[in-house]
Amino acid sequence: MPTNAPIDSEACAYTEYEDGESPADYPKTGAGAEGVEAEIWDALREVEDPEMPVSIVDLGLIYGVEVDPESGTAEVEMTLTYSGCPARDMLLNDVECAAETASEVDDAEVRLRYSPEWNVNMVTERGRSALRDFGLSV
Repeated sequence: MPTNAPIDSEACAYTEYEDGESPADYPKTGAGAEGVEAEIWDALREVEDPEMPVSIVDLGLIYGVEVDPESGTAEVEMTLTYSGCPARDMLLNDVECAAETASEVDDAEVRLRYSPEWNVNMVTERGRSALRDFGLSV
């Protein structure tokens, strides 16, 4: 499958974009979020997959955002397209930093989940469009 990714790129080089069932509540996009939680979703939309210019929200990688306004903490639950993704630490750091840009958030924690298992059907329509623009057929 031809892509615009650099030929020598090893980041997430083993990602397989296979069809699968998307659980009823996924992808989570932050629709309906308000206040600080909405700010976090907006910040997460700015974080792109390191292999392709697609938001991690549109890839369906964010499973939830919770904010505790009293403690000034936020928790983001996410997954990866591939459990052995070599960009794991970079993505976790980027997500944590994005969440901490929201007002009233002093500290953010990112928790990885692998259930439900991510698959290509969890990509939003906007993500599919971005992937097609990038040269992937989804």
